[in-house]
This record gives sequence, structure tokens and C-alpha cells, in this order.
Amino acid sequence: MDPGDVEYEPVSVKAVLAEMKDTAELLIDLSYSAVLHGSDDIAEEVLALEERMDVLQLQARMSLLMAARTPDDAEALAPVLGVVGAAEKISDAAGDIAKIVLEDIGLPDAMRAALPEAVETVVRGTVASDSPYTGQTLADINMETETGVRVIAIRRQGDWITNPDHETILEANDVVLLRGLEEGLNTVFHEMAGVPYEPPAIPEPTIEDLERAVDSIVLMKNMSELAVDLAYGAVLFDSEGVAEEVSELEAEVDALESRFEAWTLRAASRVEDPISLRGLMHLAGATEVISDAALEISEGVLRGLDTHPVVAAAVEESDEIIARFTVGQGSQLANATLGDKMVRTETGMRVIAVRRPDGGEWVVSPGPTTRLSPDDVIIAKGTRAAAEQLSELAGDAQSFHE
Repeated sequence: MDPGDVEYEPVSVKAVLAEMKDTAELLIDLSYSAVLHGSDDIAEEVLALEERMDVLQLQARMSLLMAARTPDDAEALAPVLGVVGAAEKISDAAGDIAKIVLEDIGLPDAMRAALPEAVETVVRGTVASDSPYTGQTLADINMETETGVRVIAIRRQGDWITNPDHETILEANDVVLLRGLEEGLNTVFHEMAGVPYEPPAIPEPTIEDLERAVDSIVLMKNMSELAVDLAYGAVLFDSEGVAEEVSELEAEVDALESRFEAWTLRAASRVEDPISLRGLMHLAGATEVISDAALEISEGVLRGLDTHPVVAAAVEESDEIIARFTVGQGSQLANATLGDKMVRTETGMRVIAVRRPDGGEWVVSPGPTTRLSPDDVIIAKGTRAAAEQLSELAGDAQSFHE
């Protein structure tokens, strides 16, 4: 993109920042999905969104520069520029991950074998003209409740809808990004696109050291995604405690990268073609950049600077909020599994991580069998109304978003 193509125009900084946040999160999902599926099409979507992010960051920077009229203005807006720059770094890292696929840098089979266990799958499909979903709102379809699959973004005639809600109508030829488990995706994809969903072939891993390297990078990915979520939550709610958790996660990702490098170097001597590990090295580097960017987003909070109202408003207006709860003694969640209480179904909140008490281990991407104990800290994403319901289950009326 030629920067000269973007001219200053009056825009809402709040709206631009909200779109940057949603786009950055979408880029992370899409880039890893491109790797999992070995999909050039999804990788191309990543690069198209990366170009959109370039435009957004230039618009944001120009608007912020126009707004800084005094030294006090500059001091207040400096952390906002940091948030803009961090979102751009996430975008660039996602683009680097996509290029692993587009440039055929290559990844060992063990990587694609591990990713399905690390994340829900993101699938790209086009709405068929004769699909029963055509002309229906997401509320009418009730997709997430019935199948566990959710629409995370829609591309319509070149424009992106990055925060579809229950009133969003699906139209014929919409390119829809679905996220969910394979069982639900089989049903939804067929209904939407009119053709069966074909999951990627998952090979069996063969080299133990390489398996360990891949396990490290999968954990890096999960922690980096969590760090980004928490960073925006820290900014929105001006929570130094949550910002400190971002810092701890970033340090853990750094440690994991060192471990990953050691296992990869050991595996190189046993791989027929060590050059095939280049893609894995690129993936680890990009993942570490994402965690660094998360720390930059929360840096202003860590330094005791007040969150600028425009940033807080932008994060609040994006599609979901992050909330943190502590499981109370005697609460409904104490000593129960997430599946027992059907947390996702009953509240609409997705629990994305659990931290055990007293600085204990993180359980990233917990499942229905994850058991909660008193004093566990739950990190969840969803609407404010859903957060209130989860607050009642957890017996914690003082989550950090209040």
C-alpha cells in the first residue's frame, strides 16, 4: 500500500480503534487457520485485512496528531499511539504467518497435527443462493446455540463486517468465517455453502523432539492470544492487576520460545530435510511478536498512566468484552466442571482461560471437563449481560470490569 493513497479526513478515533482491535483479533484467528488448512485462500484474506489495518493505523495516527495541540494533549495521547502501533504489529505478525503458506516455506506435519487440539477451527465459506441461511439474521438461524459454531466475520463485496451480531443478515455470496468444533462445522458449512465440509488431513507425528517443539509453539500461541485479550481488558477497565498478568504471560512466552528453539535444534539432526523447519521458526517468531504487542497495549496501565477515554470507549464498543472472576467459596462453580454447569450455554460467556490460585498454572482454552476450584480466576469473553450471569454463577460481584 502506498501511504500517499491515504489522505487525512475527519474520522472518529474511537471507531477506528474499535475496528483495529476487532481486525487484529480476526487476523490472529485467520493466520493460524491458514496454517492449519494449508489454505492459500485464507492466507490471502489475511493479507487483504493486513492492508486494511495499514489504512486504519494511518487514519488513527493522523487524527491523533491533529488532536494534540498542547504538551498536555501529547502526554495524554502518547499511550493511544502505543495501542495503535501494537495493533499494527499484530497485523504484521499475522501477515508473516500467512506468508508461510503463500510462499511455501513449509511446516512439519507435526504442526498441523497439533493445531486442531490447540484451537477451535476457523473455516471460510460462501453463502449459497439457495442456502436456508440466505436472508436470515443470525438470531433467526440460532447457529451458536444449536451447533456451537459462531460467525466471527463476514466479507461482503469487499467490505468486512468484523463484529456481526444477532441482527446481522446473511446474504447470498457473503464470504463467512465460521469458528467452532469440527462436529458443528460439518452441519453448518453444508447448510451454508451447499457442499460438504472437508477437514484437513491430520498426519501422525513421528519425531519426539519435534513433537515437543510443536507443543511449545502451540502453548505460545494460546498464551499470546490470551495476552492480547487481557491487554485490551486491562486498557478498558484500567486494571493494573490484569496488565501485570499480561506481563507475566509475555515472560512465559519468551521462556517457551527458548524451550522451542532447543527442541527444534535437537530435532533438526533427525529430520531428513532440516530446511523444512524454517516455517516453524517463522511461526514461533511471529507468535512471540504478538505477545510483545500485547504487552505494549497494556504498557500505559503498567506505568500508572490513566487510560485515555477514547481507547476505553473503543474497546467497549468492540464486539466482545473481557471479564475476570474469582470462583467464590460455596458458589455454583466451585468444585464443578464447565460442562457440569453448561457455562457457555447458560450464560453466553466463553471461558478462555483459568488461572489456579496464588500465581499458579494457567489452563488456556479450557474445555467442558475442566474442573474449577474455589479461588480460581476465570477469564471469559462475551457481552456485558452475559458477564453479569457468569458473575452470579461464580459468586463474584467484583470482576475487574466493574
